[in-house]
Amino acid sequence: MKDIQLKFKGVEHVLDAKVDFASEQVEVNGLDYSIEQVPFDVPVSGTMYGLLLNYKDEYAALEGEMNDKPYVAPPKAPVLYIKPENTFIADGEMIPLPDEEEELRVGAALGIVIGRDATRVSKEDAYDYIAGYTVVNDISLPHTNVHRPAVKEKARDGFCPVGPWIMSKEAVANPNDLTITVKVNDEVKQTVQTKNLIRNVETIIEDLTDFMTLYAGDVVLVGVDHGAPIVKENDGVTIEIEGVGTLYNRVMKESALKEVKR
Repeated sequence: MKDIQLKFKGVEHVLDAKVDFASEQVEVNGLDYSIEQVPFDVPVSGTMYGLLLNYKDEYAALEGEMNDKPYVAPPKAPVLYIKPENTFIADGEMIPLPDEEEELRVGAALGIVIGRDATRVSKEDAYDYIAGYTVVNDISLPHTNVHRPAVKEKARDGFCPVGPWIMSKEAVANPNDLTITVKVNDEVKQTVQTKNLIRNVETIIEDLTDFMTLYAGDVVLVGVDHGAPIVKENDGVTIEIEGVGTLYNRVMKESALKEVKR
């Protein structure tokens, strides 16, 4: 069994637990629960930072535009954005599709969960500051403009499913060599390898903490690769990260979701 941290709906605190992928059960306080029956809540509460242009294929697809105005040169530092807390939803919850939109873009990402405050951390020491890893779906409205922050497209309510838990760093032998699989309605639509990152996990920590402090509980997404799938109303989205976990959510029109919650 592997050590995880999880949060139950209606329970204030994050709990230490264990998961057995073979039996599809989690153990909490000596009691076993089927993964399908657990009412998971969002297991993270810190600031979530996304990273653009960090997969080789994504970088190559956009490289031609990097020399256009206003930048006229490829970026040298990490290109960051924030997924604010209003975007967070848990495993099993519905992803809201705005009524005026027809589709969303899935963003399968490995989330690095920071374990203690980190400032000017070297690559060699990076893992000392990591608590574990989680699965994140960095949802966005499809857009092509890379010359300004896509706040309206990426920071809408419910646009960041997270979970179902935080897998301990000790349980993940090499986060720089994981397979990420995206299924839509049980059909594989994308397969991503973290070995294709431009900045690997330890380099991300070093580069970010060179100019900013990451606090315990913050989450850094390693990036979303080129070719992220498009989903529509009623589509079910499954993101599985090898050795970390599986996150499932379904897309529902925003107005219909509001009616369900009434």
